[in-house]
Amino acid sequence: MIKDFNDNGYIIIPGFFDIETQVKPIQRGIQRIIAMVADKYGVDAPCDTVELAMTKGIMAIAQSDRSRAAEVYDAVKQIPEFMQLVSQPKNADIFRELRPQSDPGLAAGGYGIRMDFPSEDKFRAFWHQEFPAQLRSPDGIVFWTPLMPVTSDMGPVELCPGSHKDGIVPVVKDDGGAGKTGAYALRLHEEEKRLAKYESVAPLTQPGDLILMDFLTLHQSGANRSDQPRWSMQFRWFNFNHPVGRQIGWKGAFAEGVDFATVLPELLA
Repeated sequence: MIKDFNDNGYIIIPGFFDIETQVKPIQRGIQRIIAMVADKYGVDAPCDTVELAMTKGIMAIAQSDRSRAAEVYDAVKQIPEFMQLVSQPKNADIFRELRPQSDPGLAAGGYGIRMDFPSEDKFRAFWHQEFPAQLRSPDGIVFWTPLMPVTSDMGPVELCPGSHKDGIVPVVKDDGGAGKTGAYALRLHEEEKRLAKYESVAPLTQPGDLILMDFLTLHQSGANRSDQPRWSMQFRWFNFNHPVGRQIGWKGAFAEGVDFATVLPELLA
């Protein structure tokens, strides 16, 4: 798997997280928050089970007022069991396995729980590398794991195997006509030309499965064309012991309210 990661820029580890002790407590925390927000605003949202809350419940809240779903989005990343999963020692161990002689760090502000609603493209991340949006260090790894089963119509994450070997790709700012801002408004320089070099894959995953992805691997959020949200967790670990990371003082980008172009202007084409 280490060889696969070095060759392809990503690997999938089935069942990395324990369903009963690590995933279900987070799901139940999300269920409680959805129920509280629904009660707060008087929304008739079914929340009797985890599955109902994370599908019909959150959809009812979003349909009543999209900003109320944003309230859920901000709240769920503060669930203690989620923070425990993000910072567990096993994550640092696997980072060291994939990056020998590294000094692992956990990117502050680089962790969260996403709920990608059907046919909502404003917050969909188009083809990109993680580094310009996150900074910290070019030597980083994204940890991506679903909270509900991901089907093909829900838009699984798409990756270009081997693309990390081309190094850092400059970006341009483009809101895509959808009013995108921050990291969502970044597009690869000469995107079509670069993507034409690679095949893409869109792996289907189950809760507990873990996708590990190099900070320089080209990837994008899939288009959700199902009738329910795609729920996933993401967090980023990086190597303190990298010259560019040391140069910029391991500074973060959009998650810290910083435009990456003020830190590394050479990244902007």
